[in-house]
Amino acid sequence: MAPEARIKVFLKTSATALCAGVVVLSSFSLGAEAARRHYRSHHHHLPQLPATPPRALPYPQLPLPFEISGAQYLALAWADVKGWSDDDHLAAYKTFRASCRSINAQTVAPEPKSEYKALGASLSEPCRAAKSLELSDDAKAKTFFEENFAPLRISRLGEPDGFVTGYYEPVLEGSRTQTDVYNVPVYRRPSNLFVRGYKQDSVSLPNKGPVYRKIGRRKLVPYYDRGEIEDGKIAGRGLEIAWLKDPTDLLFAQIQGSARIKFDDGTTLRLNYDAYNGYPYTAVGRILIERGIIPKEEMSMQKIREWMAQNPDGAKELRRQNRAYIFFREVNLSDKDEAVGAQGIPLTAGRSIAVDKSLHVYGTPFFIEGELPIDSERSKTPFHRLMIAQDTGSAIIGPARADLYFGAGADAGRVSGRLRHPMHFVMLVPKSLDPTPRAARLPVPDPRPSEKIAKLFPQTEPAKDQAKPAAPAAAVAPGKGETVAVASPVPLPVPRPVIEPVQELRRPAKNRPHRQQ
Repeated sequence: MAPEARIKVFLKTSATALCAGVVVLSSFSLGAEAARRHYRSHHHHLPQLPATPPRALPYPQLPLPFEISGAQYLALAWADVKGWSDDDHLAAYKTFRASCRSINAQTVAPEPKSEYKALGASLSEPCRAAKSLELSDDAKAKTFFEENFAPLRISRLGEPDGFVTGYYEPVLEGSRTQTDVYNVPVYRRPSNLFVRGYKQDSVSLPNKGPVYRKIGRRKLVPYYDRGEIEDGKIAGRGLEIAWLKDPTDLLFAQIQGSARIKFDDGTTLRLNYDAYNGYPYTAVGRILIERGIIPKEEMSMQKIREWMAQNPDGAKELRRQNRAYIFFREVNLSDKDEAVGAQGIPLTAGRSIAVDKSLHVYGTPFFIEGELPIDSERSKTPFHRLMIAQDTGSAIIGPARADLYFGAGADAGRVSGRLRHPMHFVMLVPKSLDPTPRAARLPVPDPRPSEKIAKLFPQTEPAKDQAKPAAPAAAVAPGKGETVAVASPVPLPVPRPVIEPVQELRRPAKNRPHRQQ
């Protein structure tokens, strides 16, 4: 064989042997690692250490800072609140005192969810101050708000402004009995309507959450929706309070939550929200915008009414898109009294607002500033007014969302029906929640131990021969007569001793006879 051929054969054989060796070593290594894991899992069970209990501080549990879910806020000075000095503060003060009468009269424990709201019960302090102040001067009313509250710009996270709409109390023609003209029933709450956590005879059931129809003693099913009720599911049960001409009148009375019904004999019936059927509210105006029937910039309550009057069949289908249905109760109010809000007091036209009840407390002042089409559809009337939260609504959701109450009648309806505008919201927060007064109530740290105690428990000085550790840059020199605790330095571990290996003497090998095969 030629030398070149022998070299090629040798290299090829060596490479094959080397690969085989690598495979064998890898297998041996993996097998050894698996054996070690098996041994540890079966023979070395480390004891589970008990969890370290949280350290109990010797201070009381402090409440959380001011916080509203999904909101962003910015503390302001009164000089930075645009239009604050131009408002009628006396009118706002009278509306605030009306809310305070309800707050001061509360003798029972607050509702369970109210303790989680940002303001909590803090409004009781300014309300106690207002109880004895019969103000008749606008300047003094302005001073009252400035001395008892701090302004806080508030909006939804990621949005610069809040959003407002308007509502009013419709005045409708009706009849106490059904006729050919008046054939649209206004229903009171049915006796088989059931809400968990409430008695069936409770006043003003919540406007959110599931509502059931009770069958027998135990079975609960969802209540009828608007279409089923309009088709007569609860007709003939004596639930009719009055009768109206047009189902559109009933729809808008349900959206507003209250109504005045004038009868032919000159008397008036006042109705207020009492319960709903458990379905979420769907805005019929938004459906008309999505279908391209009415442009968004032209949308108003009057436009919806005109379209429904011109399209009776389409109006019936559009109403049923909003499956929510409102039941009313009669209230004993004269024509001179305004509608009663969710706080249980008569509203004030131009000063009362509806807010998100899950976030805000009734009686909270909000300064709302911007431009609104109050004088006409295309006008930009400056609006800077201190409003008081006294009502709520199922469509009012968010930290800077309000429904402005404009009173009763057609004129109030025209103004409120064209409001859908962004506005600046400034929430007036009681000063008891301000960080500066709250900091004054924080507990002080434990006092420094006296010299007598320090002598009983002396601290050891570091050894002189050991190097002194460098003092931290932020260290402060102790004053005269102060006892300073000096921590002893942590000793370093003793170095491992160097042990020289001892060579063992080899024993002479003994000659062992071979076993015979």
